[in-house]
Amino acid sequence: MALDHKKTDPKGVWKQGKGKGRVTTKGRQLDDLAWDQLRALLGDRPRRADLLIEYLHLVQDEYGHLSAAHLRALAEELRLSMAEVYEVATFYAHFDVVKEGETPPPALTIRVCDSLSCELAGAQALKAALEEGLDPGEVRVLRAPCMGRCDSAPTLELGHNHIDFATPEKVRAAIAAGDTHHKMPDYQTFEQYRGEGGYSRLRELRENGDWEAEWDRILGAGLRGLGGAGFPAGKKLRFVRAEPGPRYLAVNGDEGEPGTFKDRFHLERTPHLFLEGMLFAAWAVEAQTCFIYMRDEYPAVLEILRREIKALEEAGLVEAGFIDLRRGAGAYICGEESAMIESIEGKRGLPRHRPPFVAQVGIFNRPTLVHNVETLHWIARILREGPEILSSVEHNGRIGLRSYSVSGRVKTPGVYELPAGSTITEIIAAAGGMAQGHVFKAYQPGGPSSGLLPASMNDIPLDFDTLQPHGTFIGSAAVVVLSDQDRARDAALNMLRFFEDESCGQCTPCRVGCEKAVKLMQADTWDQPLLEELCQAMSDASICGLGQAAPNPIRLTMKHFPNEL
Repeated sequence: MALDHKKTDPKGVWKQGKGKGRVTTKGRQLDDLAWDQLRALLGDRPRRADLLIEYLHLVQDEYGHLSAAHLRALAEELRLSMAEVYEVATFYAHFDVVKEGETPPPALTIRVCDSLSCELAGAQALKAALEEGLDPGEVRVLRAPCMGRCDSAPTLELGHNHIDFATPEKVRAAIAAGDTHHKMPDYQTFEQYRGEGGYSRLRELRENGDWEAEWDRILGAGLRGLGGAGFPAGKKLRFVRAEPGPRYLAVNGDEGEPGTFKDRFHLERTPHLFLEGMLFAAWAVEAQTCFIYMRDEYPAVLEILRREIKALEEAGLVEAGFIDLRRGAGAYICGEESAMIESIEGKRGLPRHRPPFVAQVGIFNRPTLVHNVETLHWIARILREGPEILSSVEHNGRIGLRSYSVSGRVKTPGVYELPAGSTITEIIAAAGGMAQGHVFKAYQPGGPSSGLLPASMNDIPLDFDTLQPHGTFIGSAAVVVLSDQDRARDAALNMLRFFEDESCGQCTPCRVGCEKAVKLMQADTWDQPLLEELCQAMSDASICGLGQAAPNPIRLTMKHFPNEL
């Protein structure tokens, strides 16, 4: 119970010098009811500061918002300052903080994706129609960044129910039916995977395997990190293994780069290929714990992982708690590995200065191996099927396979596993060609960070190192195709608005630079010298890759589409 100082000492117990003493400490007072509610909600869960974001989710899910009283109670329960709890709660887009006297949000929230693929498919008109046709007192309509469903644009999230190829009629029908929960896809369960020989290779290696020999196979396959940076997967593990223990493994499942949905594609079909790949890596690096950081926009994937991690524990393949599933909260910046680690530790997702690198000082200041979902998917396939699965595939002078997320003005958007040296012409062909009535004009080769290239540059292999001479990169292989019905300058503005929204705000060049760029890009005629000066400042002085790569859409649009400016 909170101490009632009015009863114990009506004159006040906190006093300095002359004057009337205070009957309470400064700041928000602990509310007994909110405290009781919070303790009932947490139950016997451990009271650790790194679980702050998980507990904020519990409160948000239960009450539909985060009241000041509940935040104060959470600070008390976790022995944190109110400032620490508040700064974390207000950093993430999926938390609704409500102060005293403020009206909580409506019980139902619609988040309309307005990233490039959805905007091409009419997201702005969809959002306007919903705002006009629904009662704002009962349903709020928000714009939201990419939800990883670009193959079914436009998309929105009604509660936790994703409505693909969304229309106002579909939304009204779902509201009337109370259809606000996520839908589970048909995926390969633990028993099905084990029936096909799954985890037998892991058992062999745990009994008498040589981690160095196995990782030589990874190096021989030529596998590179598929989250965007492309660092050789085998070398990264050796760096971490060389550091003294204890060590951790962290999976970056925060697939927030607009246009990217390959990780969701694999996890909603074959989650155990990823999980076995993760356990291979954990075995090799002797990880004490595996943290999986999964974006909140993937509720079905989160449920799949909860179920299948429990199945692994019940089968004795891992001890309870060895795999720690963490839920993101709507922050693109947490796709940057050090920002993700900060979030796993229960903090704001602010990128760290480097050095030291996370392989040396990662989660809880311990050496940490960070891998992307698709990278671990391929590690499992290499160690089960042999390095030849990648090394035997050669195309346009490039080795291996990769998953391309393809959307925009193509007939059949989706994830396509193609040779790593595929050109945009071949990728469009794999997606069924251009959509009817559209002529190929431009393409985004690897998410908004990669900018735009014209259709005339259609013979470049879309792989690591091949695009840098052209001022861009493959990134997450998120390919968005534009047609003669689209303007490159509008696409570039969409990308910079995304960066403006998602900048963590830590460094001035990125925080202010993105905002100023958006304003300059809305002019009828771009001030190109001023924009170039701004781009140079952002790329030179930003702390992390967000601010450093944000100028790419501007520069490439000025270079390849000057007639639009």
